[in-house]
Amino acid sequence: MPWTRTIRTTPSRAPCYAARNHSAILYVTSQILCEFYSIVTNPRRVPKPRSPAEAITAISGMLAFLRVLPIPARSVTVLLELLQRQPVTGGDVFDLQIVASMRSNDVQRIYTFNAGDFKTFPELTVVVPGAS
Repeated sequence: MPWTRTIRTTPSRAPCYAARNHSAILYVTSQILCEFYSIVTNPRRVPKPRSPAEAITAISGMLAFLRVLPIPARSVTVLLELLQRQPVTGGDVFDLQIVASMRSNDVQRIYTFNAGDFKTFPELTVVVPGAS
């Protein structure tokens, strides 16, 4: 299913505005920024893909108000623990990598449109932007 501007960005604007106004702190991982780049430059995922230069400019703009979580070496150990707890296959490992990065940095809340991907982690508070 193509990622569309109206579905994906409109509800997520409120947390971003809060971060821009310094009333909230939002974190991302380098993996999430790579996923963003991959999606917005992919003509199979978006109707009007951005050029690499446009995607870089967009990421640079987001870094003005988003903080990038470091990925400490212990994240690998946490990832292996998560894989033992919830063995996954294929690309599903990337969600576990996000959780490992969060846990390694004591972050407990995630804003995502993919709440189902994180429902098996009771230690997390999952927030779907725009949901009541």
